[in-house]
This record gives sequence, C-alpha cells and structure tokens, in this order.
Amino acid sequence: MKSKTKYLSFTTAERVALINITDQVEEAVRDSGIKEGLCLVNAMHITASVFINDDEQGLHSDYKSWLEGIAPFDASPQRYAHNRTGEDNADAHMKRQIMGREVVVAITDGRLDCGPWEQIFYGEFDGRRAKRVLIKVIGE
Repeated sequence: MKSKTKYLSFTTAERVALINITDQVEEAVRDSGIKEGLCLVNAMHITASVFINDDEQGLHSDYKSWLEGIAPFDASPQRYAHNRTGEDNADAHMKRQIMGREVVVAITDGRLDCGPWEQIFYGEFDGRRAKRVLIKVIGE
C-alpha cells in the first residue's frame, strides 16, 4: 500500500467562509499515483470543518444563516462558558461540531469517486488566521 500526504493552508479575511477545495484534493489524488484507495480530507483546527455538498451559493448562504441561528457569534462571556476562559470563539467550535471534521472519499481508477454535484469544502468559522487541511491518500 502507498500513501501520500499534502497540506493546504488557509487564512480567510472573513470570520466565516465556505471554500471549495475539490480541485486541490483531486490534484493530490493525481499526484499520489494511487489508482484504487481512499482519500481522507480533514480540518486540522477545532474551529474549521471539511464537508461534502453542492457548490451552490444559495445553499452556502442558507448554511451560514442556519449555523448562526444554532450557534450565534457572541464574544461576550455571558452566552458561552468557553468565552469565560479568555476566548471569543465558542460559536465556531459548535459550528465545526455540526459540520464535521473530515470526509473520506473513495478513489476509483485514479479519481475521486463522487456522486453528482458532490464537492468538497473547507468551512471556516473563526477566520483571519492561518489554518491547515490535511489530505491523506492511501491505496494501491
């Protein structure tokens, strides 16, 4: 079995951003030379996410509104106990928990084996600082 590791780096200008990383993941799979296997993609920070869905701007807007309704940003220590530790990002931790840490996609004949409309996204919920995503390709 072979493996290949690649890291992506992000620093978003916005606090919340959804970024399509499908092309970078496909490039990592191609560069690996692996024809049959699995590709793990995971956010390496506890206030960011990796998920699969449609690349449609209305849906992205809906996600942001929905997440803000569930875990609204509030830097004060009154709403979230986590913010009483000197942090201001409790909402970002919760948004990450909802959207998930990682995805695993099958590799078939050297390509990501995704369904129609499926795209891989990096979700940032506490931006404006450097963060990484791990891509790990394993197989034969």
